[in-house]
Amino acid sequence: MADDVAGSNGAATATAPSTVRRLDGSEPAELAGLAAVFEDLQYVLRCCEHLVSVLAPPQPDPALVEALWTGALIGYVRCFSGRAGVLSDADLGLLELDGDVREFHGMIKKLRDHYASRHVNPRESFTIGAAQGDDGRPTGVAVVSAPRPLVDDTTVRLLGRVAYALSALVDSKMQETQTRVLATAGKLSPQKLNSLPLVHLST
Repeated sequence: MADDVAGSNGAATATAPSTVRRLDGSEPAELAGLAAVFEDLQYVLRCCEHLVSVLAPPQPDPALVEALWTGALIGYVRCFSGRAGVLSDADLGLLELDGDVREFHGMIKKLRDHYASRHVNPRESFTIGAAQGDDGRPTGVAVVSAPRPLVDDTTVRLLGRVAYALSALVDSKMQETQTRVLATAGKLSPQKLNSLPLVHLST
């Protein structure tokens, strides 16, 4: 996995290290960016998995559906941040998935803007009207709400497939970058490595 560390023979191993020293530079920064995007894609997958269960009959919980779907949309689109520079629209052509992935990707970005809007209620639209009596005169004011439809199972599953394929793509990039970082670290002397800042590990 991408969080493997160097073993005594220079190969990657899953053994937890006792000491970690912080590496700076372009390659460690690139690996950190890839790891952040990979984690975001895993989060999107978890949201989609939960959504498939929540959307199942008899009656979905609209609040839970919106929370999970909003999280999935925000996490997915964040993976394509121009500032991070990890994924771009061009990467979608490498996924070899059925259907127009680019069109779906564009729709997801628009939905993210809708659900994360600071100005528009994504759940309902409201119309104000005058309640009319039998004699035709206004008797009061009516606030009529029209709920917007919940996301459907098909859309959730498609987003999950795209996120899964992107995860494999990012993981492959992480493996390549990790190899380069390990090779660079291997050139450091023990004295130089000991002078680098310690990374505090959770226990």
